[in-house]
Amino acid sequence: MSLSPSLVWDLFCRVIDNFGDVGVSWRLARDLAARGQRVRLWIDDATPLRWMAPRGWPPGITVHDWPSSETEAEAGDVVIETFGCELPPAFVARMAARAKAPLWLNLEYLSAEAYVERSHGLSSPQFSGPGRGLGKRFFYPGFSPRTGGLLREPGLLKAQSQFDASAWLAALGLQRRTGERIVSLFAYPNPRLPDLLATLAEQPTLLLVCPGAVQAELLQRELPAPLRLHALPFVSQDEFDALLWAADLNFVRGEDSFVRAQWAGKPFVWQIYRQDDGAHGPKLNAFLDLYLQDARAELAAATRSCWRRWNELEAGHLRLPAAETAIAQALHWRAQLAPQQDLCSQLLGLAHKSS
Repeated sequence: MSLSPSLVWDLFCRVIDNFGDVGVSWRLARDLAARGQRVRLWIDDATPLRWMAPRGWPPGITVHDWPSSETEAEAGDVVIETFGCELPPAFVARMAARAKAPLWLNLEYLSAEAYVERSHGLSSPQFSGPGRGLGKRFFYPGFSPRTGGLLREPGLLKAQSQFDASAWLAALGLQRRTGERIVSLFAYPNPRLPDLLATLAEQPTLLLVCPGAVQAELLQRELPAPLRLHALPFVSQDEFDALLWAADLNFVRGEDSFVRAQWAGKPFVWQIYRQDDGAHGPKLNAFLDLYLQDARAELAAATRSCWRRWNELEAGHLRLPAAETAIAQALHWRAQLAPQQDLCSQLLGLAHKSS
């Protein structure tokens, strides 16, 4: 892998809730550093990094407490504010003071909605305040060549193709039983959980559950006999990828695990982050429209119903799509995404074009 000339990247992350913001930011920081870049991650709560990066920071990354330790830093070549977090005014002033202005990007949330293609790359000139004279650009991840793409490290798909699921399970002290499927569950609290358990119990299932409120609830329940529960600890991002690769069906949530499930090439069900104004409904539908645009009618209807019911957007018993057609669809979708330029490569192209 050829490395791009090294630049200094300032990556700002404010942890709102859960682990999505820090998960995306840390994965981006790792990808940039692996490609020879120098990354300073400014974060207001680095606690999740204790288990996301249990071996410490890779070469090229430094982690800084924000805002307490940012006061002395000189702005780097590229400044990224993730998900609309506000940069410290003093830091913006130092950006404006540079002889050559840094590339300033606002990394937005992932969506399949139509506005993403229209908005990706738009500039926001700063006419007042400490950043007067600077320009900020909006960078939208997405699922088409007219967007910023998705995070995908070089060699990811090759690593997945060479993955030994049985060995990974054995390291956890587990073994797939005859006729048993493996399902991973990473979810927000959900009143549809009993319905899901009833559906999964229709055949022998090893349920690998990630930490959180759902895991705590399941440990208090008496599960139907066909279900076998294994409670996972917090794991690194590489281990989380391995979990998705080992499973036959993945229930994921938020943004980071949603993207990783797509690269896993396995059937998955997405629990979108719920918004009080109901914006999550159209956002979910927009992705389903894209994901299922080439699918057969029966699979499309079953997938749409399953996802909407899991997300409490539709009433009725939760049923899973047929496994064989769901697998084919997951692989078909991944094959459509794979030729597109990944997010980190696009960022590097922008950075070196502006340097």
